[in-house]
Amino acid sequence: MKIVAVSGGKGGTGKSVVAVNLAIPLSKDRRLVLADLDAEAPNDHILLGVNLRNENPVNIMLPFIEYSKCIKCGVCAKVCDTGAILLSPEKLPFLIPRLCSGCKSCYLACPAKAILEGKRTIGYIYETPVNIDGVRFTLVTAMLREGEEHVPPAVLAAKKHALKIPGDLYLIDTSAGSSNTVSSALYGSKLMLAVTEPTPLGLHDLEMILDVAEEFGVETWVVMNKAGIGPEHRHEEVVRRRGSKIVARIPYSRELIESYVHGSPIVLSNPESDVSKIFLNLSKLVEEAI
Repeated sequence: MKIVAVSGGKGGTGKSVVAVNLAIPLSKDRRLVLADLDAEAPNDHILLGVNLRNENPVNIMLPFIEYSKCIKCGVCAKVCDTGAILLSPEKLPFLIPRLCSGCKSCYLACPAKAILEGKRTIGYIYETPVNIDGVRFTLVTAMLREGEEHVPPAVLAAKKHALKIPGDLYLIDTSAGSSNTVSSALYGSKLMLAVTEPTPLGLHDLEMILDVAEEFGVETWVVMNKAGIGPEHRHEEVVRRRGSKIVARIPYSRELIESYVHGSPIVLSNPESDVSKIFLNLSKLVEEAI
């Protein structure tokens, strides 16, 4: 199973733009699955100009307390690491559903078997067939319900769903940052493309995502987006010190921004542009590496 991740630490660097414009050339000779695992703000479907289809709920366990059996021992509150269970002055447990992560610790720990298993929908998975100008692949999207706080269950469920779809290559678009949500999406990848920008914050978050990739033993290449808006020498020093390499420099381009706004990937809307050629060359490098 060949898995390539697109990440980058900092939000707004353009990782979704990179993922979408790579998915199209990579899918021409492969059965490709693109998984948008940025569950809090998925936008690959917007950049592709497609409507999400085939909705499936992501459910987690929600405990229900049978007070007639409760012995007021407080064990459920002690084992809850999210603070979802509080004890009243009378030592009766009280559940705050939106803080519950569905880990089942309270259910398993209760000596009186006073906790019953329920379920709660925290988000949705969409499986959307993409067919644009004869280019076909499958887009899997994780989307958290508004107001939900527990992202990892939705990310893990969507990733599991994506990997069950028959394919030759799985392209994972992670969320921003370097939290356990990103780690869950990144785990198992053969190659990670770390998208960064020539700014101080871009450099800071690049180092953090390189730490995560190193921890998992994932080979990492760096893509410099918005090249030219600032100095790059410090990024180059970090990349060289980490044993990585900058494989592409994408200039700050009005044309690319317009393709973003219109929901039409630039590799399709203007395949002869200099920016499109950068994406096409990057896709060839990825194909050779995997």
